[in-house]
Amino acid sequence: MSVGKSPAELGQADIRKLLISYSIPTIVALIASSVYNIIDSVFIGHKVGALAIAAMTITLPLMNIAAAFGAMVGAGGSTLITIKMGQKDDQGAAHVLGNIAVLNVILGVFIMLVGLIFMKPIAILFGASASTWPYVRDFMTVILIGNVGTHLYFGLNNAMRSAGNPRKAMNMTLLTVLFNLILAPIFIFVFEWGIRGAALATVLSQTVSLVLIVRHFLDSRQFLHFQRFAFRLRQSIVKGILSIGISPFLLNICSCLVVILINRQLASYGGDYAIGAYGNVNKILMLFAMVVMGINQGMQPIAGYNFGAKQYGRVTEVLKTAIFFASSVMITAFLVCEFFSHQIMMAFTSDERMIADSAFGLRITVATFPIVGFQMVTSTFFQSIGKAAWAAFLSTTRQMLFLIPMILLLPHLLGQTGIWVSMPVADTLSSIVTAILLIYQFRKFKKMDESSVFHSKS
Repeated sequence: MSVGKSPAELGQADIRKLLISYSIPTIVALIASSVYNIIDSVFIGHKVGALAIAAMTITLPLMNIAAAFGAMVGAGGSTLITIKMGQKDDQGAAHVLGNIAVLNVILGVFIMLVGLIFMKPIAILFGASASTWPYVRDFMTVILIGNVGTHLYFGLNNAMRSAGNPRKAMNMTLLTVLFNLILAPIFIFVFEWGIRGAALATVLSQTVSLVLIVRHFLDSRQFLHFQRFAFRLRQSIVKGILSIGISPFLLNICSCLVVILINRQLASYGGDYAIGAYGNVNKILMLFAMVVMGINQGMQPIAGYNFGAKQYGRVTEVLKTAIFFASSVMITAFLVCEFFSHQIMMAFTSDERMIADSAFGLRITVATFPIVGFQMVTSTFFQSIGKAAWAAFLSTTRQMLFLIPMILLLPHLLGQTGIWVSMPVADTLSSIVTAILLIYQFRKFKKMDESSVFHSKS
């Protein structure tokens, strides 16, 4: 088994090359995962039907809630690990790793129990109808039972990436996707387990990768590995993880609230088919967003390490490079979706009504994609350097301050179209706020660099 490399390169190597080397494995893994979700929907759409697609869309808020807690621990812990390594605090990094594992187990069990006990009222709140409830129940029962493993899988995979093993973290995700692609068609088409089979394939695939990730961290030759003393929860570490991770937590919770509201509004203005169309659109949007998320996750250890090492010039450089890459991706996504929306949506279903609704929604929602990459990168950047309050503010601004009011207001003026239009309007407003905060931070870094040079000459 290979031994993890030293993280010292994060503070020395060329920024552009570092960002590419750390981002590409994550991008490949996230795209593979997103492509699997799309293929899974294609399987479900053509084998089970359009209502099953709508049901999977209804389950998104509950899955977002589970993901919110997982992201809080995973992203917060990973950021804290890189900052500890930048400060040369190896024992502190090991403590963070152990606390990540323990917190994920606690939160995973909690969400599983709450979800299973209150599943039906939650599903109805999220927009389930009598037609979609059986599909929602079958899917979420399996997902919730496997929730502890899912939390551990994502949390420890993030830690592996931050500890200098981005390629190995990618391989774990690719392995999950590979098992998914093998198991899902068998469970759905051969065993005819329908939407329950899709959920079971996901849980089993993540479990396989989790076993290998745990094995990695049990290897004492790794730079960062499990140590017995580290599994005792420490207040300072838990507080650090949660304070840094509050940004992605709030982002996912806000996403949950938004999806609930969108589903309920679409149910009122378009019914189950409109909800299914949103599910199709959301999967395509996430495919491109995953690329930016990969760039963000590649940027995170570089920014966190150099911030901890007080190399602010390198922190600024990695942010600018990440914004350039992310913006290029989203401009490409904008062009593809505007010109080929109908052809893209034909892959999900043969139902002409759902294809038309999905294509129409896709063209509207990508209208501001050229500026979305900038907003996504900057929010993650503030999280990476420990600016928890700023990151949390930016994470909630788009959803709570702009998007939710638009979703409530615009349908009264534009009908179902207003629901789609609300998304690019919110993106524009939140990007303006993000730009203001970033300009302020750049000026602060410049003063820090000048102060550092002055003291070194003295």
